[in-house]
Amino acid sequence: MDIGYKIKQLRIQKGLTLEELASRSELTKGFLSQLERNLTSPSIATLEDIIEALGTSLAEFFKEDKKEQLVFRKKDFFVDERDNYTLHWIVPNTQKNEMEPIMIELPQGGESFQMDPHSGEEFGYVLEGSIVLVTGEDSYVVHKGETFYLMGKTGHYMKNEKKTIAKVLWVSTPPLF
Repeated sequence: MDIGYKIKQLRIQKGLTLEELASRSELTKGFLSQLERNLTSPSIATLEDIIEALGTSLAEFFKEDKKEQLVFRKKDFFVDERDNYTLHWIVPNTQKNEMEPIMIELPQGGESFQMDPHSGEEFGYVLEGSIVLVTGEDSYVVHKGETFYLMGKTGHYMKNEKKTIAKVLWVSTPPLF
C-alpha cells in the first residue's frame, strides 16, 4: 500500500490543504509533504494522529478495496436457453446491483416470459429485428435501433412476429431475473 498517496487522496477528498492537516494533526506542513511524496515514513502513533485528523480509523484506512470489474467479455456472460427465448446475462451477479442488463434473443414466434407488475422500471433497446412489446391491453411494434421505457406497474412481455431473430438489450431496476 502506498501510504503517502492514500493520505494525500484522503486529504484532498476532505478538502483540506497541507497546512490545515498539519494544524489538525499537530505536525509540520513539510513533514506531511514529504510523507505524501513517500520521502519519509510515519511512526504508528504519527499515522494514527494523521488518520484521526482525516476523520477515519486505522482499520478503515488499511481496508483494501476490492477492485470492481468494469469490463465484461463474452466468457463472463451466462446464457440460459429457454423454450421460446434465450437470456444472456451480460453483467454477472447483478442481483447485488440496482439495475440488471440482459440481452434477450427471441426466435421467430418466440415470446419472453410475462413480467408481473412490480415497482421497478425497465428500458429496452432493439439490437436486431423487431419485437412487439405487450403491456396490459396495449401493444407496440419496436424496430431495430428503437427503444422502449416503462414503469413496471402493468404486466408486460415481448414477442417476435417476424421471420428473423430479434435481440433486445433489456435493463431493469431493480434486478428481476
